[in-house]
Amino acid sequence: MADPALKLALTEKRFILAPGVYELISALIADTMGFPALYVTGYGTVASYLGIPDAGIATYRDMIERIAQIVARTKTPVIADADTGYGGLLNVRHTVQGYEQAGVSAIQLEDQEFPKKCGHTPNRRVVPMEDMVRKIAVAVDSRTSDDFLIIARTDARTGLGLAEAIRRGQAYAKAGADIIFVESPESEEEVREIAAAIDKPLLANMVNGGRTPLMPVETLKSLGYGMAIYPALGFLAHGQAVRAAYRDLLDNGVTTDAVDLYPFKDFNTLLGFEDVWSFEKTYAET
Repeated sequence: MADPALKLALTEKRFILAPGVYELISALIADTMGFPALYVTGYGTVASYLGIPDAGIATYRDMIERIAQIVARTKTPVIADADTGYGGLLNVRHTVQGYEQAGVSAIQLEDQEFPKKCGHTPNRRVVPMEDMVRKIAVAVDSRTSDDFLIIARTDARTGLGLAEAIRRGQAYAKAGADIIFVESPESEEEVREIAAAIDKPLLANMVNGGRTPLMPVETLKSLGYGMAIYPALGFLAHGQAVRAAYRDLLDNGVTTDAVDLYPFKDFNTLLGFEDVWSFEKTYAET
């Protein structure tokens, strides 16, 4: 079930900084570092599992199996992307119940048309506001615990303008969402306008290379934001590091000191090999 620590942090106005994780290596590393939450990014999870764009192709089953495994192997509260809820209202109910049963602490639902697209790419379209309000009502009614938080995201800014995005954020707050996520504002001033207009805990999406300028945590806190996610940081760092390491091998025929590697011994510890070795020492046949 949901970890009550996430809701408590939000209630006590302790800022929630959540790095993006997308498979077990990134999740295990982040879990050791003291973050108040981990954010399972749809973009990164789809990329690492299927190697395709985050464009509505991955299914509920694709996501829940990976999210559940991340929750099971980590101790930090998990926030998880659930796209549009993977269908209509009945799908939203099923998704909310499945994510909650998996131990997710907050679910993110968005108001895009199906098939959805990454929030920092073009040609996104949104459903009527009233349709999303009904989805939020279903999500709130479908959870079994108030510790399981509902994050309502609107993608209206890019196609319909900031005023419409704010109007939707206000409506989603009134519908019962615990956290409001206005996707891809395009300037620091727009980020400020959102904070001034919506009286609900707010999530800032800090995408490296995205449409929104990166802003320091202290600035976001001063504006009244309660949470910031960095969904792309992990997989962009991973991609750059792997490319550099493979290039070094290709160019030199051996790995050189130019490549900074995670120590193999430490990686064994991260994965829990000491427990395996201890078990074998106690029980394995000699």
